[in-house]
Amino acid sequence: MSQPPESDLQHTLNELPHLPGVYRMIDAQEAVLYVGKARDLKKRVNSYFQKTLSSPRIAHMIARVVRIDTTVTRSEAEALLLENNLIKSLAPRYNILFRDDKSYPYLRFTAHEIPRIAYYRGAVDKRGEYFGPYPNATAVKESIRVLQKVFRLRSCEDSVYSNRSRPCLLHQIGRCSAPCVNHISAADYAQDVKQAVRFLRGQQQDVVRELEQQMQDLSAQLRFEEAARLRDRISALNTMQQQQAMDIGQDIDADVIALAMAQGRLCLNLAMIRGGRHLGDKAYFPLHVGDAEQSSQETLGDALEAFVSQHYLDQPVPALLITRPLCDLSEVLQMLTAQGQKKIEHLVQPQSQRRSWLEMAEKNAQLALARLLSEQGTQRARAQALADALGLTLEDDTALRVECFDISHTAGEATQASCVVYDRGAMQSSEYRRYNIAGITASDDYAAMRQVLMRRYEKLAQADMENEATLPDVVLIDGGKGQVEMGRQVFSELGLDIRLLVGVAKGEGRKVGLETLVFADGRPELELGKTHPALLLIAEIRDEAHRFAITGMRAKRAKARQVSRLEEIEGIGDKRRQKLLTRFGSLRGVQSASVEDLAQVEGISKQLAEQIYKQLH
Repeated sequence: MSQPPESDLQHTLNELPHLPGVYRMIDAQEAVLYVGKARDLKKRVNSYFQKTLSSPRIAHMIARVVRIDTTVTRSEAEALLLENNLIKSLAPRYNILFRDDKSYPYLRFTAHEIPRIAYYRGAVDKRGEYFGPYPNATAVKESIRVLQKVFRLRSCEDSVYSNRSRPCLLHQIGRCSAPCVNHISAADYAQDVKQAVRFLRGQQQDVVRELEQQMQDLSAQLRFEEAARLRDRISALNTMQQQQAMDIGQDIDADVIALAMAQGRLCLNLAMIRGGRHLGDKAYFPLHVGDAEQSSQETLGDALEAFVSQHYLDQPVPALLITRPLCDLSEVLQMLTAQGQKKIEHLVQPQSQRRSWLEMAEKNAQLALARLLSEQGTQRARAQALADALGLTLEDDTALRVECFDISHTAGEATQASCVVYDRGAMQSSEYRRYNIAGITASDDYAAMRQVLMRRYEKLAQADMENEATLPDVVLIDGGKGQVEMGRQVFSELGLDIRLLVGVAKGEGRKVGLETLVFADGRPELELGKTHPALLLIAEIRDEAHRFAITGMRAKRAKARQVSRLEEIEGIGDKRRQKLLTRFGSLRGVQSASVEDLAQVEGISKQLAEQIYKQLH
């Protein structure tokens, strides 16, 4: 009796090699369902096709798989890197995804002879000394504020520092020792920087003891005013240490990772410890968690492994990770160690201070998740209220999509339009768009609105007729009857439903809560009242459109004005201006350059360099 023909999928499973690599599960529509890595491709992939699967979510995925593509790599570390690149680019629906964030900020001491303390975001190099990363900008700025208060370090740009003739306001309020005008010697300032660096490295007690000894020496020499300044510095340091509950005065770098789960949502909280100091927490809410309620322990373990493998490929890994024993991270940590050539310790049963770190991180995860669920409930209620007010029928309370437009300019200069998007119960910043408005009379907001709506919906209208795109449920226009009429004309020309258009006309005295909704289809104007949940959602979306338009307009205006400052200098034409901007990167770079630096640019004589320097300072 002949054997039945072998399916393509079964053939793939039989032919898989016993080698490290990455696999991709693909469905009948050619969509990638899942991306994974494996030390042994054959063993790992075949494990998905056993009779009993650990998770209903995985069983549902396997039922849709029609093809498996694999890529063999030279090592597990290379497989980890490829896996995460594919996850970020493909966003498979069965992978737990952590959204990409901007790079983490650092606190930086510059390599200047009189170092400056500064907020920094970007690639870390050898030009200066860096501390962090910090979980957010607020944590960095708070550390800078404290260090300025205690050690009185400068924070001004080098170009400002080198051109001062008298102390700035920060010196007057006791936040800077004014090295720019020699109110402190270079040696004494260097000592202050050294103590600040040691403090950030966890040597707080040593710094305090040194300051106490210096204070006693000054008192013995009857230099009481200087001793009093050190006394105040010691008091400030002690106060800060008391406020810093997680400060242990040891040079320890650790990341504490805690997870919480409720109502199908998962929160991963990252607490960052650097130099023994708690720098702050950052909460993540991953996508595609799946059947979290059905398999909580496994889901938590999967989320932890996904976070560690995705997060630390782009961020430095501390020497210590502290978590609950949710999963085996040894394989991932080995690959990360191979990447960074630094041993990483994973602690799952912490004691003493480290245990309190983990408990505090878990509490923060629970609080962040409760806050998210509360906000989501409020947003759902507001979305449903808006749908009811406008007579819309929603499939569910997260299905409402709103696009909102605003026009911004300064007396006709640098006109820009913004489009912001509210969808799936939240603002979708990745879908925001700005439009430069040209070819209209200055300050003609009606013409600007007509232009942006035409540019936004002309292609969408064609795609919608071909069933290739979905228009929003509501198109909000920040304006009254005139702007709505522009929208009506555009939608009529494009064959779109004018019932989508809703204008938000400002109320008497432009007070929030007194807005009137204006419709393009002839419906009577609607005043919801300042406490109506629908109006609260409309105000939130409208304000975000206004903010987005204002920031874009200001950036455009500033860029135009900066370039014009170079154009105003006699002898600087398009070519020389371009060479200056190419050499120094921006107008700020040109301003920071010395006369000698400027004179090195092709076409810039010493006399012209002096003229440029004088004009910009």
